[in-house]
Amino acid sequence: MASFQYIAKSSDGKEVTGLMQADSESAVVRALDEKQLFPVRVQAQATVRRAIGGRIRLRDVSLMYGQLADLLHAGVPLLRAMETLIRASVNPRLVGVLSSVHAQVAEGKSLAEAMGEHPRIFTHLHTAMIRAGERAGFLEDVLHNLAGYLDRADELRSRVRGAMIYPLVLAFLGVAVLVGILIVLVPQFKPMFEGVSLPLPSRLMFAASDMILNHWAVLAGIVVLIVMGVVGLLRSEAGRRTWDRLRMRIPVAGRLIRSVCIARFCRILGTMLNNGVPILQSLSISKDATGSSLLAGEVEQATENVRAGNKLATPLSAGGVFPADVVEMIAVAEESNQLEKVLLQIADATERRVSRQVDVAVRLIEPLILVVIASVIAFVALGLFYPIFTMSQTLKFG
Repeated sequence: MASFQYIAKSSDGKEVTGLMQADSESAVVRALDEKQLFPVRVQAQATVRRAIGGRIRLRDVSLMYGQLADLLHAGVPLLRAMETLIRASVNPRLVGVLSSVHAQVAEGKSLAEAMGEHPRIFTHLHTAMIRAGERAGFLEDVLHNLAGYLDRADELRSRVRGAMIYPLVLAFLGVAVLVGILIVLVPQFKPMFEGVSLPLPSRLMFAASDMILNHWAVLAGIVVLIVMGVVGLLRSEAGRRTWDRLRMRIPVAGRLIRSVCIARFCRILGTMLNNGVPILQSLSISKDATGSSLLAGEVEQATENVRAGNKLATPLSAGGVFPADVVEMIAVAEESNQLEKVLLQIADATERRVSRQVDVAVRLIEPLILVVIASVIAFVALGLFYPIFTMSQTLKFG
């Protein structure tokens, strides 16, 4: 038997959706007829999986959480609210996900359990918060908080990516121009300098041109091997930790990366604590969501410290990753029992600081890239025209 997702109409015009085990679509239609339901759409579960296998943007999930929270706050039952979202959603992939979740909720599963079947879209963070909201009776508040968290995360990500577009375009154009000069322009000058003693810049430039023209396959193979080696290294635990340590030490960028990871940790931990999730479970989830194995190791040690009945701030301070002001604020918050509130304040302040630092960094990167491109072009010009100038001087005074 296969699983079939169906949408049907009852005799009074209400829409009914669900999941049914049957041998074929016709068997599902006959079963619906026996229940006095008119089938609108019957779809094999495998097809549904293909429909929901693509990527769904954070802003779509955030909008869905906000709409669901508004419907629940207005007193609409969960199943009916989800049916409304299915009809209102413009993203076909999200419609497939919501249809599957709705069918499982209709069969008796909780919303968190049904969403847990789609971990690529509804992460462990989402399901843990929703589970806590369902148990404590404030699901709409949890959904509002999740929507706000995802909005801020998407805004920060979009801001960083948008700020890096222009520098990356400059870098790409600079490399393209350099390669074009080495392939097209430099070989035309080479016959002019046969038998002439060339300076070092000229020799380096002609060697690079010959390497690209005559050994491009070897260069491509070397690049592929380097990429494969880097990817393999980053997939290993030791490689990820090494990369984390290295990227945290990059001038300017390292401080930004660390701030983003800390803001994400504080935001997630504060949001979960604010929604009734136990602190040990909150630490375990926020550890995995930091995006840094180095930071995750510090949080894991702090989790063991809290499990033993101690404070959170002490191991965070000992690790050296968290800034002293953040650790001090966490310590004061623990003493005053306002940890979740202070964590969210830290996240807000850190995100604002990161936003300003990104603007400053981009303004520094743009002229730096221009200087590098100008230096490379000057090096090429020197390599090409200095021998010509030397030869003309020799002929003039010879």
